[in-house]
Amino acid sequence: MLNQRAPEAGPTTDLMRKAYARWAPVYDVVYDKLTEPAARAAVQAAIAHGPRVLEAGVGTGLSLGYYPRDSFVCGVDLSEDMLKRAGRKVARRGLTHVKGLQVMDVCRLGYADASFDAVVAQFLITLVPDPEAALTEFLRVVRPGGGIVLANHFGQSNGPVARVEEIVAPLCTKIGWSSDFKATRIEAWARRNGVEVMGLAPTFPGGFFKILRMRKPG
Repeated sequence: MLNQRAPEAGPTTDLMRKAYARWAPVYDVVYDKLTEPAARAAVQAAIAHGPRVLEAGVGTGLSLGYYPRDSFVCGVDLSEDMLKRAGRKVARRGLTHVKGLQVMDVCRLGYADASFDAVVAQFLITLVPDPEAALTEFLRVVRPGGGIVLANHFGQSNGPVARVEEIVAPLCTKIGWSSDFKATRIEAWARRNGVEVMGLAPTFPGGFFKILRMRKPG
């Protein structure tokens, strides 16, 4: 399933690695309960397409225990520090359905075409340097008819809330968040690539996070 393409990391990804190295020790404490409902919903949406799932931006592996034990899950992340913590979770909890955890740039995945039934990316797509490149890679490694599932906060399209989100966006970026990235950008990519948008559903807390589901033609 793996090929030999080595990811290329530019200055932006180097900065991301450093930021995630700082976040790794406290990530679970900050995000575990806050993101659990959205993560569980994203996992269920991905598994609906089949057992073979790639989790892009797996981080410390918070959601790895939500998958069925008969699934086949691979996780990738830019941060080696986060992956070490994910690996310890897998070993400690006996998560035998997790078949691999690898350092990898989601914009240059080292997997063959059509390797997975679904790709799920949680709280990732708004932070990568080139979201469209990442989505195109997700599409490539998903089988025809497979799914792409995104869990994220997406900014409002218009109105006063949208203006506030745009104003605070630079601050949010500094703390590893994105406030003004809109789902319409993902939907525009989907239209250009013939990908079906299956739905955008709000989840906890109070609809702040949303689950965006897409399906590859096939």
